[in-house]
Amino acid sequence: MSASQPEPTATATVPATAGSVPGPAPVPEAGSLTPSPKNRRILRATLRWTAALLVFATVGAGTAYGIAGMQRTDVPGLGTASDGRWVYPTLTKPPLPSGSPGPLAAENKAGTHYADLRDLVLPAPKGATADAALRGTDGWLPTKDLLAEYGEKTDREELAQKFTDHGLRHIAARGWTTPDGTHTRVYLLQFDTAAVVDELTGQIAPYGGPGYQLRGAVDSVSDDGFPAKARIEDVTQVVYTESKPYGAEQTRHAYLAVGDVFALVVQSRKGAANPVPFQQTVTLQNQLLG
Repeated sequence: MSASQPEPTATATVPATAGSVPGPAPVPEAGSLTPSPKNRRILRATLRWTAALLVFATVGAGTAYGIAGMQRTDVPGLGTASDGRWVYPTLTKPPLPSGSPGPLAAENKAGTHYADLRDLVLPAPKGATADAALRGTDGWLPTKDLLAEYGEKTDREELAQKFTDHGLRHIAARGWTTPDGTHTRVYLLQFDTAAVVDELTGQIAPYGGPGYQLRGAVDSVSDDGFPAKARIEDVTQVVYTESKPYGAEQTRHAYLAVGDVFALVVQSRKGAANPVPFQQTVTLQNQLLG
């Protein structure tokens, strides 16, 4: 070989494995074939930290995704505070006599509730103390006990005459007090027809303010804050709240007209009456009557 010819390049052969084709492998640069012990330690440490960072990044991303995909109440310490609504038992409408329509059925022109009125009064929520004074006799309340809700003697006398003239049949009622001190009273008055109830509603519960003020709530006005979505179709609902400044307690009340039943729902509480349980109670009583 002449001096002008280049030296041949050194090559190494990689042993063949299953599915591979043997071929030349590149030779590292001179001086790098055998790393020093110090370099090997640095290399291993670098690889370990790289792997750890990858694991932490993966776990962190997974945790963030998990929290983002959970409901707020599933994450410890992030539970949404209660808005004050009560826990009522499961509500079930009483069965109707065979062949009898519901009060809002098109064929029920009089709007008659054929179910027992006493079974249509909303039950007390969990933890409440029942008001024994509203149990009445066999579940029927004397008219004078309902009239006691009204402050003025002349109003009580006038309402008593109206109820008599319009053929009041009977009253079913229930009352309770919850642990926060809210006192609730529910009265269901049944008349002969829905037409009678509609007439009474216009006289007792006009828009803007009640026709007859409740005891201790002489400044009640229309409750414009009652949510529209809580109202039920085909049910007349007129809602009032005692405006500021009120006395030792605040009172909220609503009149409901559903077929042949005229209902009064009252809630009062020392300080201020929470609107949420009131809206909940009115809505559930509406559903039972409708």
